[in-house]
Amino acid sequence: MNKIDSHQHFWKYDVNKFSWISDDMPVLKEDFLPEKFQTILAANGIEGTVAVQALQNPEETQFLLDLAEKFPFILGVVGWVDLNSDQLSATLHAYAPFSKLKGFRHLLQDEADPEYILRPAFQRGLAEVFEAGYSYDLLVFPHQLDGVIQTVSNFPEGNFVLDHLAKPSIRKGEIQEWGQRIRDLSSHPRVYCKLSGMVTEADWQEWKATDFFPYLDLVMESFGEDRLMFGSDWPVCNLAANYDQVSSILEKYLEGQPHRVQNKIWAENARHFYRL
Repeated sequence: MNKIDSHQHFWKYDVNKFSWISDDMPVLKEDFLPEKFQTILAANGIEGTVAVQALQNPEETQFLLDLAEKFPFILGVVGWVDLNSDQLSATLHAYAPFSKLKGFRHLLQDEADPEYILRPAFQRGLAEVFEAGYSYDLLVFPHQLDGVIQTVSNFPEGNFVLDHLAKPSIRKGEIQEWGQRIRDLSSHPRVYCKLSGMVTEADWQEWKATDFFPYLDLVMESFGEDRLMFGSDWPVCNLAANYDQVSSILEKYLEGQPHRVQNKIWAENARHFYRL
């Protein structure tokens, strides 16, 4: 079966640039580059990946594009661009020659304003991103989903994908309010969802695969087999699980599903959404 990892990161560790990596995350305080990742991918039967930004500056986008040029297994890049900039149109035009640049992302989860996404400048920026033919990754917490739902209503032709199921508190078993917002969001047919980032929202030491099944059930019911895609969130996943363990969660969940359904979630939906 073909497999594509729709969500992973690369970085050269710098304590100042990666200030979010706290002292209780020593496993992340090193370089994570394609040379290290290739062996992991081969062992897990992954044919290609989508590299997603981890820093919010133009250099980050170019860093990922340079890696994608060098390593064919990087099929696509989700970069960062300043949506609030009055130079956004020119910046997007300059990116046009980079065929592996598929979309953009902002670390909305770090914004204190839960409706930051609704700010007029940000909304204008999204309009330009979609007009230029790019998709947009949504990195938010559950309490920020109301602004996301309004935003996808504002852009019915925009291609959005929700990262990490919007990070429900799996550790606390919180599902009801998150689930209602997910149902509302999924009613917009151009919104996809990544089955990624779950292990870091669970108990890092004591999780078991079945902890994630109620959340997977809900997004499967909501988004359906055509709008879900596998993502590892490597190397961040290493806080709670290695790549094999992350992959095995989805393998166990999809046991018994028709090969057609499994192939969509493991590869074809990512290929379609990101135009790989």
